[in-house]
Amino acid sequence: MSVLVVTGTCTGVGKTVVTAALAALAAARGASVAVVKPGQTGVQPGEPGDLDDVRRLAGVTDLHEYARFPDPLSPAAAARQAGMDPVDLPAAAERIRSLSETRRLVLVEGAGGLLVRYDDGATIADLARWLGAAVVLVARPDLGTLNHTALTLEAMAHRGVQLAGVVLGEWPAEPDLAMRSNIEDLETVAARPLAGAMPAGSGSLDAPEFLLTAHDALAPAFGGVFNAATFRDTYAKEIP
Repeated sequence: MSVLVVTGTCTGVGKTVVTAALAALAAARGASVAVVKPGQTGVQPGEPGDLDDVRRLAGVTDLHEYARFPDPLSPAAAARQAGMDPVDLPAAAERIRSLSETRRLVLVEGAGGLLVRYDDGATIADLARWLGAAVVLVARPDLGTLNHTALTLEAMAHRGVQLAGVVLGEWPAEPDLAMRSNIEDLETVAARPLAGAMPAGSGSLDAPEFLLTAHDALAPAFGGVFNAATFRDTYAKEIP
């Protein structure tokens, strides 16, 4: 029974696709998997949210959304804008602990990045710390990602949050020089090999193809066969 928190270096980096990939691989191994979204923003009542993408891609149906706000803002700002109560992260932590008692794996997808606020102060970093959960950090591959990733990892270390691995959320078929160069530097920043690289466009696949893609794109620690050294060597050799 374990909990993994999925966060990103910023918004739009592919957290939902990585969450779905982790869920798909765990479910394929026969594990009981629940996926939690403590605060969904930018979605109207009745509209599909991030958990609907997880259901479509991973086939997992044990899904839990604790709060929803219509405006595409941070959870705290979206709650203020809507005149609604903010997400109660301590209460969310208790609900997640309860889920983890009867599931092999609980995945918790954050909103935006590590320090985005859910109320006047609490963040997904706080939730991870309260749960004693390791964090899967989803990063961009392109120019600027080194600073964003380093800052996020530094904030995690400062708060006593354990890193489960860094995954590239959108790896293109034809990476540019900055992306290829960033591979080795990201591993230096994280002090460990990459834990995966999801191909760009993975979120548009059907469930069977997505499972195969996830298997190739995530490291053995997450149930896949991604080899960081092979990935690094494949693209590093292309650098003039």
